[in-house]
Order: sequence, then C-alpha cells, then structure tokens
Amino acid sequence: MTITIQKWGNSQGIRIPKHYLNELSWSEDEMVDLFIEDGKIIIERSRPAQRKNIVELFEGFNGKYEHVDFVWDDSEGREAW
Repeated sequence: MTITIQKWGNSQGIRIPKHYLNELSWSEDEMVDLFIEDGKIIIERSRPAQRKNIVELFEGFNGKYEHVDFVWDDSEGREAW
C-alpha cells in the first residue's frame, strides 16, 4: 500500500489504515515506540515500564544509609493541616 506523507501543523504524518490497526489489535490513543532501523521506520506497541522494587532501586548502592528523623513543624505559609 502506498500512502502520502502529509503536513500536520509543524510536523508531517501518515495515516494508518484501520484494517492494519485491527489486525494488530491496536486502538486509538495506543502508546507506541517509533525508531529507525536499517533505513526503515519501525512502530512497535510500547510496553509498560516495569516498576522496580526497593532491592532493584538500590542495586549497586555502596554508600552508607543514615536514618534521619524529619519533624513536620507548624505551617509557615497558608498550608492547611
């Protein structure tokens, strides 16, 4: 299928035919990743970012942890407590 690149505001874009989206089970507002590989534009469904657990977050941390107590004093501005 041949399509035309069209101007959209300050960018250019293409329209993806609905039957292509249906075949991929993609819908409107689908998050996708776009990259160039071997002179081709590749569009892939984005994978949700995996949340890290506490062990993974501090993996490789070589510093010393020092607990600090934090005191929530009286309000200083117009905060409502």
